Amino acid sequence: MLRLVIAIAALACVHSAPASEILSAQLDGRIVNGSTTTISSFPWQVSLQSSGALFCGGSVYSEYIIVTAAHCVEDEPLESFKVRAGSTYWNSGGILSKVAAYKMHELYGTNGMAYDIAVVRLATPLKFSSTIKPIALATTAPVDGVEAVVSGWGTLRSGSATLPTQLRYVNFSVVSMANCSSDAYNYTNEDIVETMICGYTVGKDACQGDSGGPMVAGGVLAGVVSWGIGCGFPNYPGVYADVAALRTWVEQTASSI
Repeated sequence: MLRLVIAIAALACVHSAPASEILSAQLDGRIVNGSTTTISSFPWQVSLQSSGALFCGGSVYSEYIIVTAAHCVEDEPLESFKVRAGSTYWNSGGILSKVAAYKMHELYGTNGMAYDIAVVRLATPLKFSSTIKPIALATTAPVDGVEAVVSGWGTLRSGSATLPTQLRYVNFSVVSMANCSSDAYNYTNEDIVETMICGYTVGKDACQGDSGGPMVAGGVLAGVVSWGIGCGFPNYPGVYADVAALRTWVEQTASSI
């Protein structure tokens, strides 16, 4: 499955594979220079697991639906695919649910990492509580400079072989698609295309294992961890699927999957 993106596009993908897979694939993911937290502060956060190993994050959209990155679920066998919700720790606690189905955006793979979003349907409904809550989708993309936060269980630095068990988060500033592809950063307008939005604060980023997880701005889901180069590398923002641009697809797919 693609849950790796070559080092050049690795940032977010790294956020997806197990540590050993990430290293061999030279993936890059995140929560670099962040802090530990509890699920009560991020009750929409879930972990995606395959045969008991963390490979991505995701966000609760409804009692049955999880939003994540397309590259996370590509070719993932249903029999080994589970989602843990309601726990500060990816490997214990909360509710571990089987997956009934998933669907990637139909245009994913047609233009680099554009349209990197997917919907996962759980086999049984989640019971909402103080530790399991849905998050609303952004209707408009946040503007440059707005503070955002990304959370997950990804590695603490690029290339690390260790995944923390406790949930972490980091704050950074939003960078628009136009600015992310400008001379201000090291990407090009061929790298940063439609349905992408970026986030950047020097040394702060998501990392291996964080792919598919939530980027929240203004209390809504504004981005889905997608890709990037390195974790917190200078002049390489983290790249996210722009939820506002993909909102209609998520809503329609969630109601039909």
